[in-house]
Amino acid sequence: MEKRGALPPRGPVLHIVVVGFHHKKGCQVEFSYPPLMPGEGHDSHGLPEEWKYLPFLALPDGAHNYQEDTVFFHLPPRCGDRTTVYGVSCYRQIEAKALKVRQADITRETVQKSVCVLSQLPLYGLLQAKLQLITHAYFEEKDFSQISILKELYDHMNSSLGGTSLEGSQVYLGLSPRDLVLHFRHKVLILFKLILLEKKVLFYISPVNRLVGALMTVLSLFPGMIEHGLTDCSQYRPRKSISEDAVLQEITPRLDDSVSAAATNLGVGKGDRKMAGNHSLGGQNTNVPFSQSEKICNGAWSSNGTVQHLKVPSRTSPESSESEWETLDPNILEESNLKEGVRENAASEQAENLPNECRSPETLPITVQPQANTGHAVLVPGLVSGLEEDQYGMPLAIFTKGYLCLPYMALQQHHLLSDVTVRGFVAGATNILFRQQKHLSDAIVEIEDAHVQIHDPELRKILNPTTADLRFADYLVKHVTENRDDVFLDGTGWEGGDEWIRAQFSAYLHALLAAVLQPDNEKTLSDFGTPFVVAWKNTHNYRVWNSNKHPALAEVNSSHPFQGQYSVSDVKLRLSHSVQNSERGKKIGNVMVSTSRNVVQTGKAVGKKLILNQLGSKNMKLQQGKKFSLDVKKKKKKKKFLH
Repeated sequence: MEKRGALPPRGPVLHIVVVGFHHKKGCQVEFSYPPLMPGEGHDSHGLPEEWKYLPFLALPDGAHNYQEDTVFFHLPPRCGDRTTVYGVSCYRQIEAKALKVRQADITRETVQKSVCVLSQLPLYGLLQAKLQLITHAYFEEKDFSQISILKELYDHMNSSLGGTSLEGSQVYLGLSPRDLVLHFRHKVLILFKLILLEKKVLFYISPVNRLVGALMTVLSLFPGMIEHGLTDCSQYRPRKSISEDAVLQEITPRLDDSVSAAATNLGVGKGDRKMAGNHSLGGQNTNVPFSQSEKICNGAWSSNGTVQHLKVPSRTSPESSESEWETLDPNILEESNLKEGVRENAASEQAENLPNECRSPETLPITVQPQANTGHAVLVPGLVSGLEEDQYGMPLAIFTKGYLCLPYMALQQHHLLSDVTVRGFVAGATNILFRQQKHLSDAIVEIEDAHVQIHDPELRKILNPTTADLRFADYLVKHVTENRDDVFLDGTGWEGGDEWIRAQFSAYLHALLAAVLQPDNEKTLSDFGTPFVVAWKNTHNYRVWNSNKHPALAEVNSSHPFQGQYSVSDVKLRLSHSVQNSERGKKIGNVMVSTSRNVVQTGKAVGKKLILNQLGSKNMKLQQGKKFSLDVKKKKKKKKFLH
């Protein structure tokens, strides 16, 4: 076995990994560069404990049914670093008889392998585009011992992506909100609100590339979420044996919840919100220098040689975190007054110094197109969320504190759905076992049929779109469907395009945030849905966002982009939505379809019978006419004979 220690990465790519399917051992790592385990060779099958699910994520369940596939997946951090590891895997299979060099352990007719990239940057589409080309070339060699191309891939990716900024179109490559709206239509807004409420949402379809594409496209509708909002989205503990789990639950003392620690350094009042400025997520400054060995163990060096430790949430129920936010020490207010004033002044100066394109106009209707992202947005570390935030507090801290984002979920991770340390999740699955266990999720999104199945009737009422919401969704659908021709394909269209759709959702969310800050805002919030707003204010992401002040929102129009008087067109919209989404409406629609089908079939049968009857009557008349003419001829002949 080749011996080589792990090298510090020279760029955002941590490892290139090949995962294969062994006829006796199942999915296993066959190659890694640099090695996943320090001190071991590139062909070692060893895995870090935190990444024990890597083979099952890279080589998805049911992959043998497809010639090729692509997977996006998230791995938990190693050695205490809080940064998510973003994985992209390209799967292919080839007939064993086509190989030039057939190894002894290849006993099946087909060989299935995946080539993976583990990265520190969420550049899913960009990594996929590069990886697909290399995977194709690797398989065309027909000799899997030729690993030089994989090492070259590692060097090339780190050199080409080393200076890549998480801004602009590269982040969204391959994620098309346009296709999402065309498929889900008005239901896109329901998906958006489901995630805002931090519910347990399961996406389901096969193959995996359609699954991860739809899920990540939904997340791209949230401002800054893909770029900066997923760094804490995969904090989970891999499952050990059942006996070990039982022992751990009995002897492990309950850990201090980091949410509670942050709350003790936070004071929230009705009129103003105060927060101790020198405290980070865990209640104290957690920038602790790492030793050289720890950095190598983690597989990633931080840019400044420091890393923030994050405690695993220890809640016994998802609701416990909400009560912890309510018990805030009022004495913190006195201690933080001075620091709060300093921070407010700095934030005000920062907002004043922002370039004009980064500011929202005072009245921003949805039809006014927000400026495209120029990469000059000012980002600062969130004192509570720990995420890089803009002047509006975006991205929202949704995927933090045990709320997971797992674009693809292997069957071996099934236990996470019922783990007490997991508040919720947005996860994708291709195995039908996930879909059958409905009690483990709040909503199941069946991508094939564009069906959003919400189990709880109360949650369905909360997510029932208002008239203004229906107008917003209808506005999106009309612009997308009306711009499907050459104007958009030629690159000359803006309205109805991917960036335009993201801009509309960004304006929608900014308007919602601005509305909740206004006094006497009941009427304004009713356009967004009063039950929805009440439920959203109880979520973790709202509490984190509300714990700080965002002066830039004062310039945003604090009303629903589509508020207005009720009209006849709204009645049509409501009726159409009810028919398409309610169970009763679906039954009525099915009855109407079956009735129309029966009417058509009956019409055809009746028409055919009428035609046959008409033909029969004509034949009868012809026969009668022939018989009459014969009788006349016979009579004439008889008369002649008698004469």
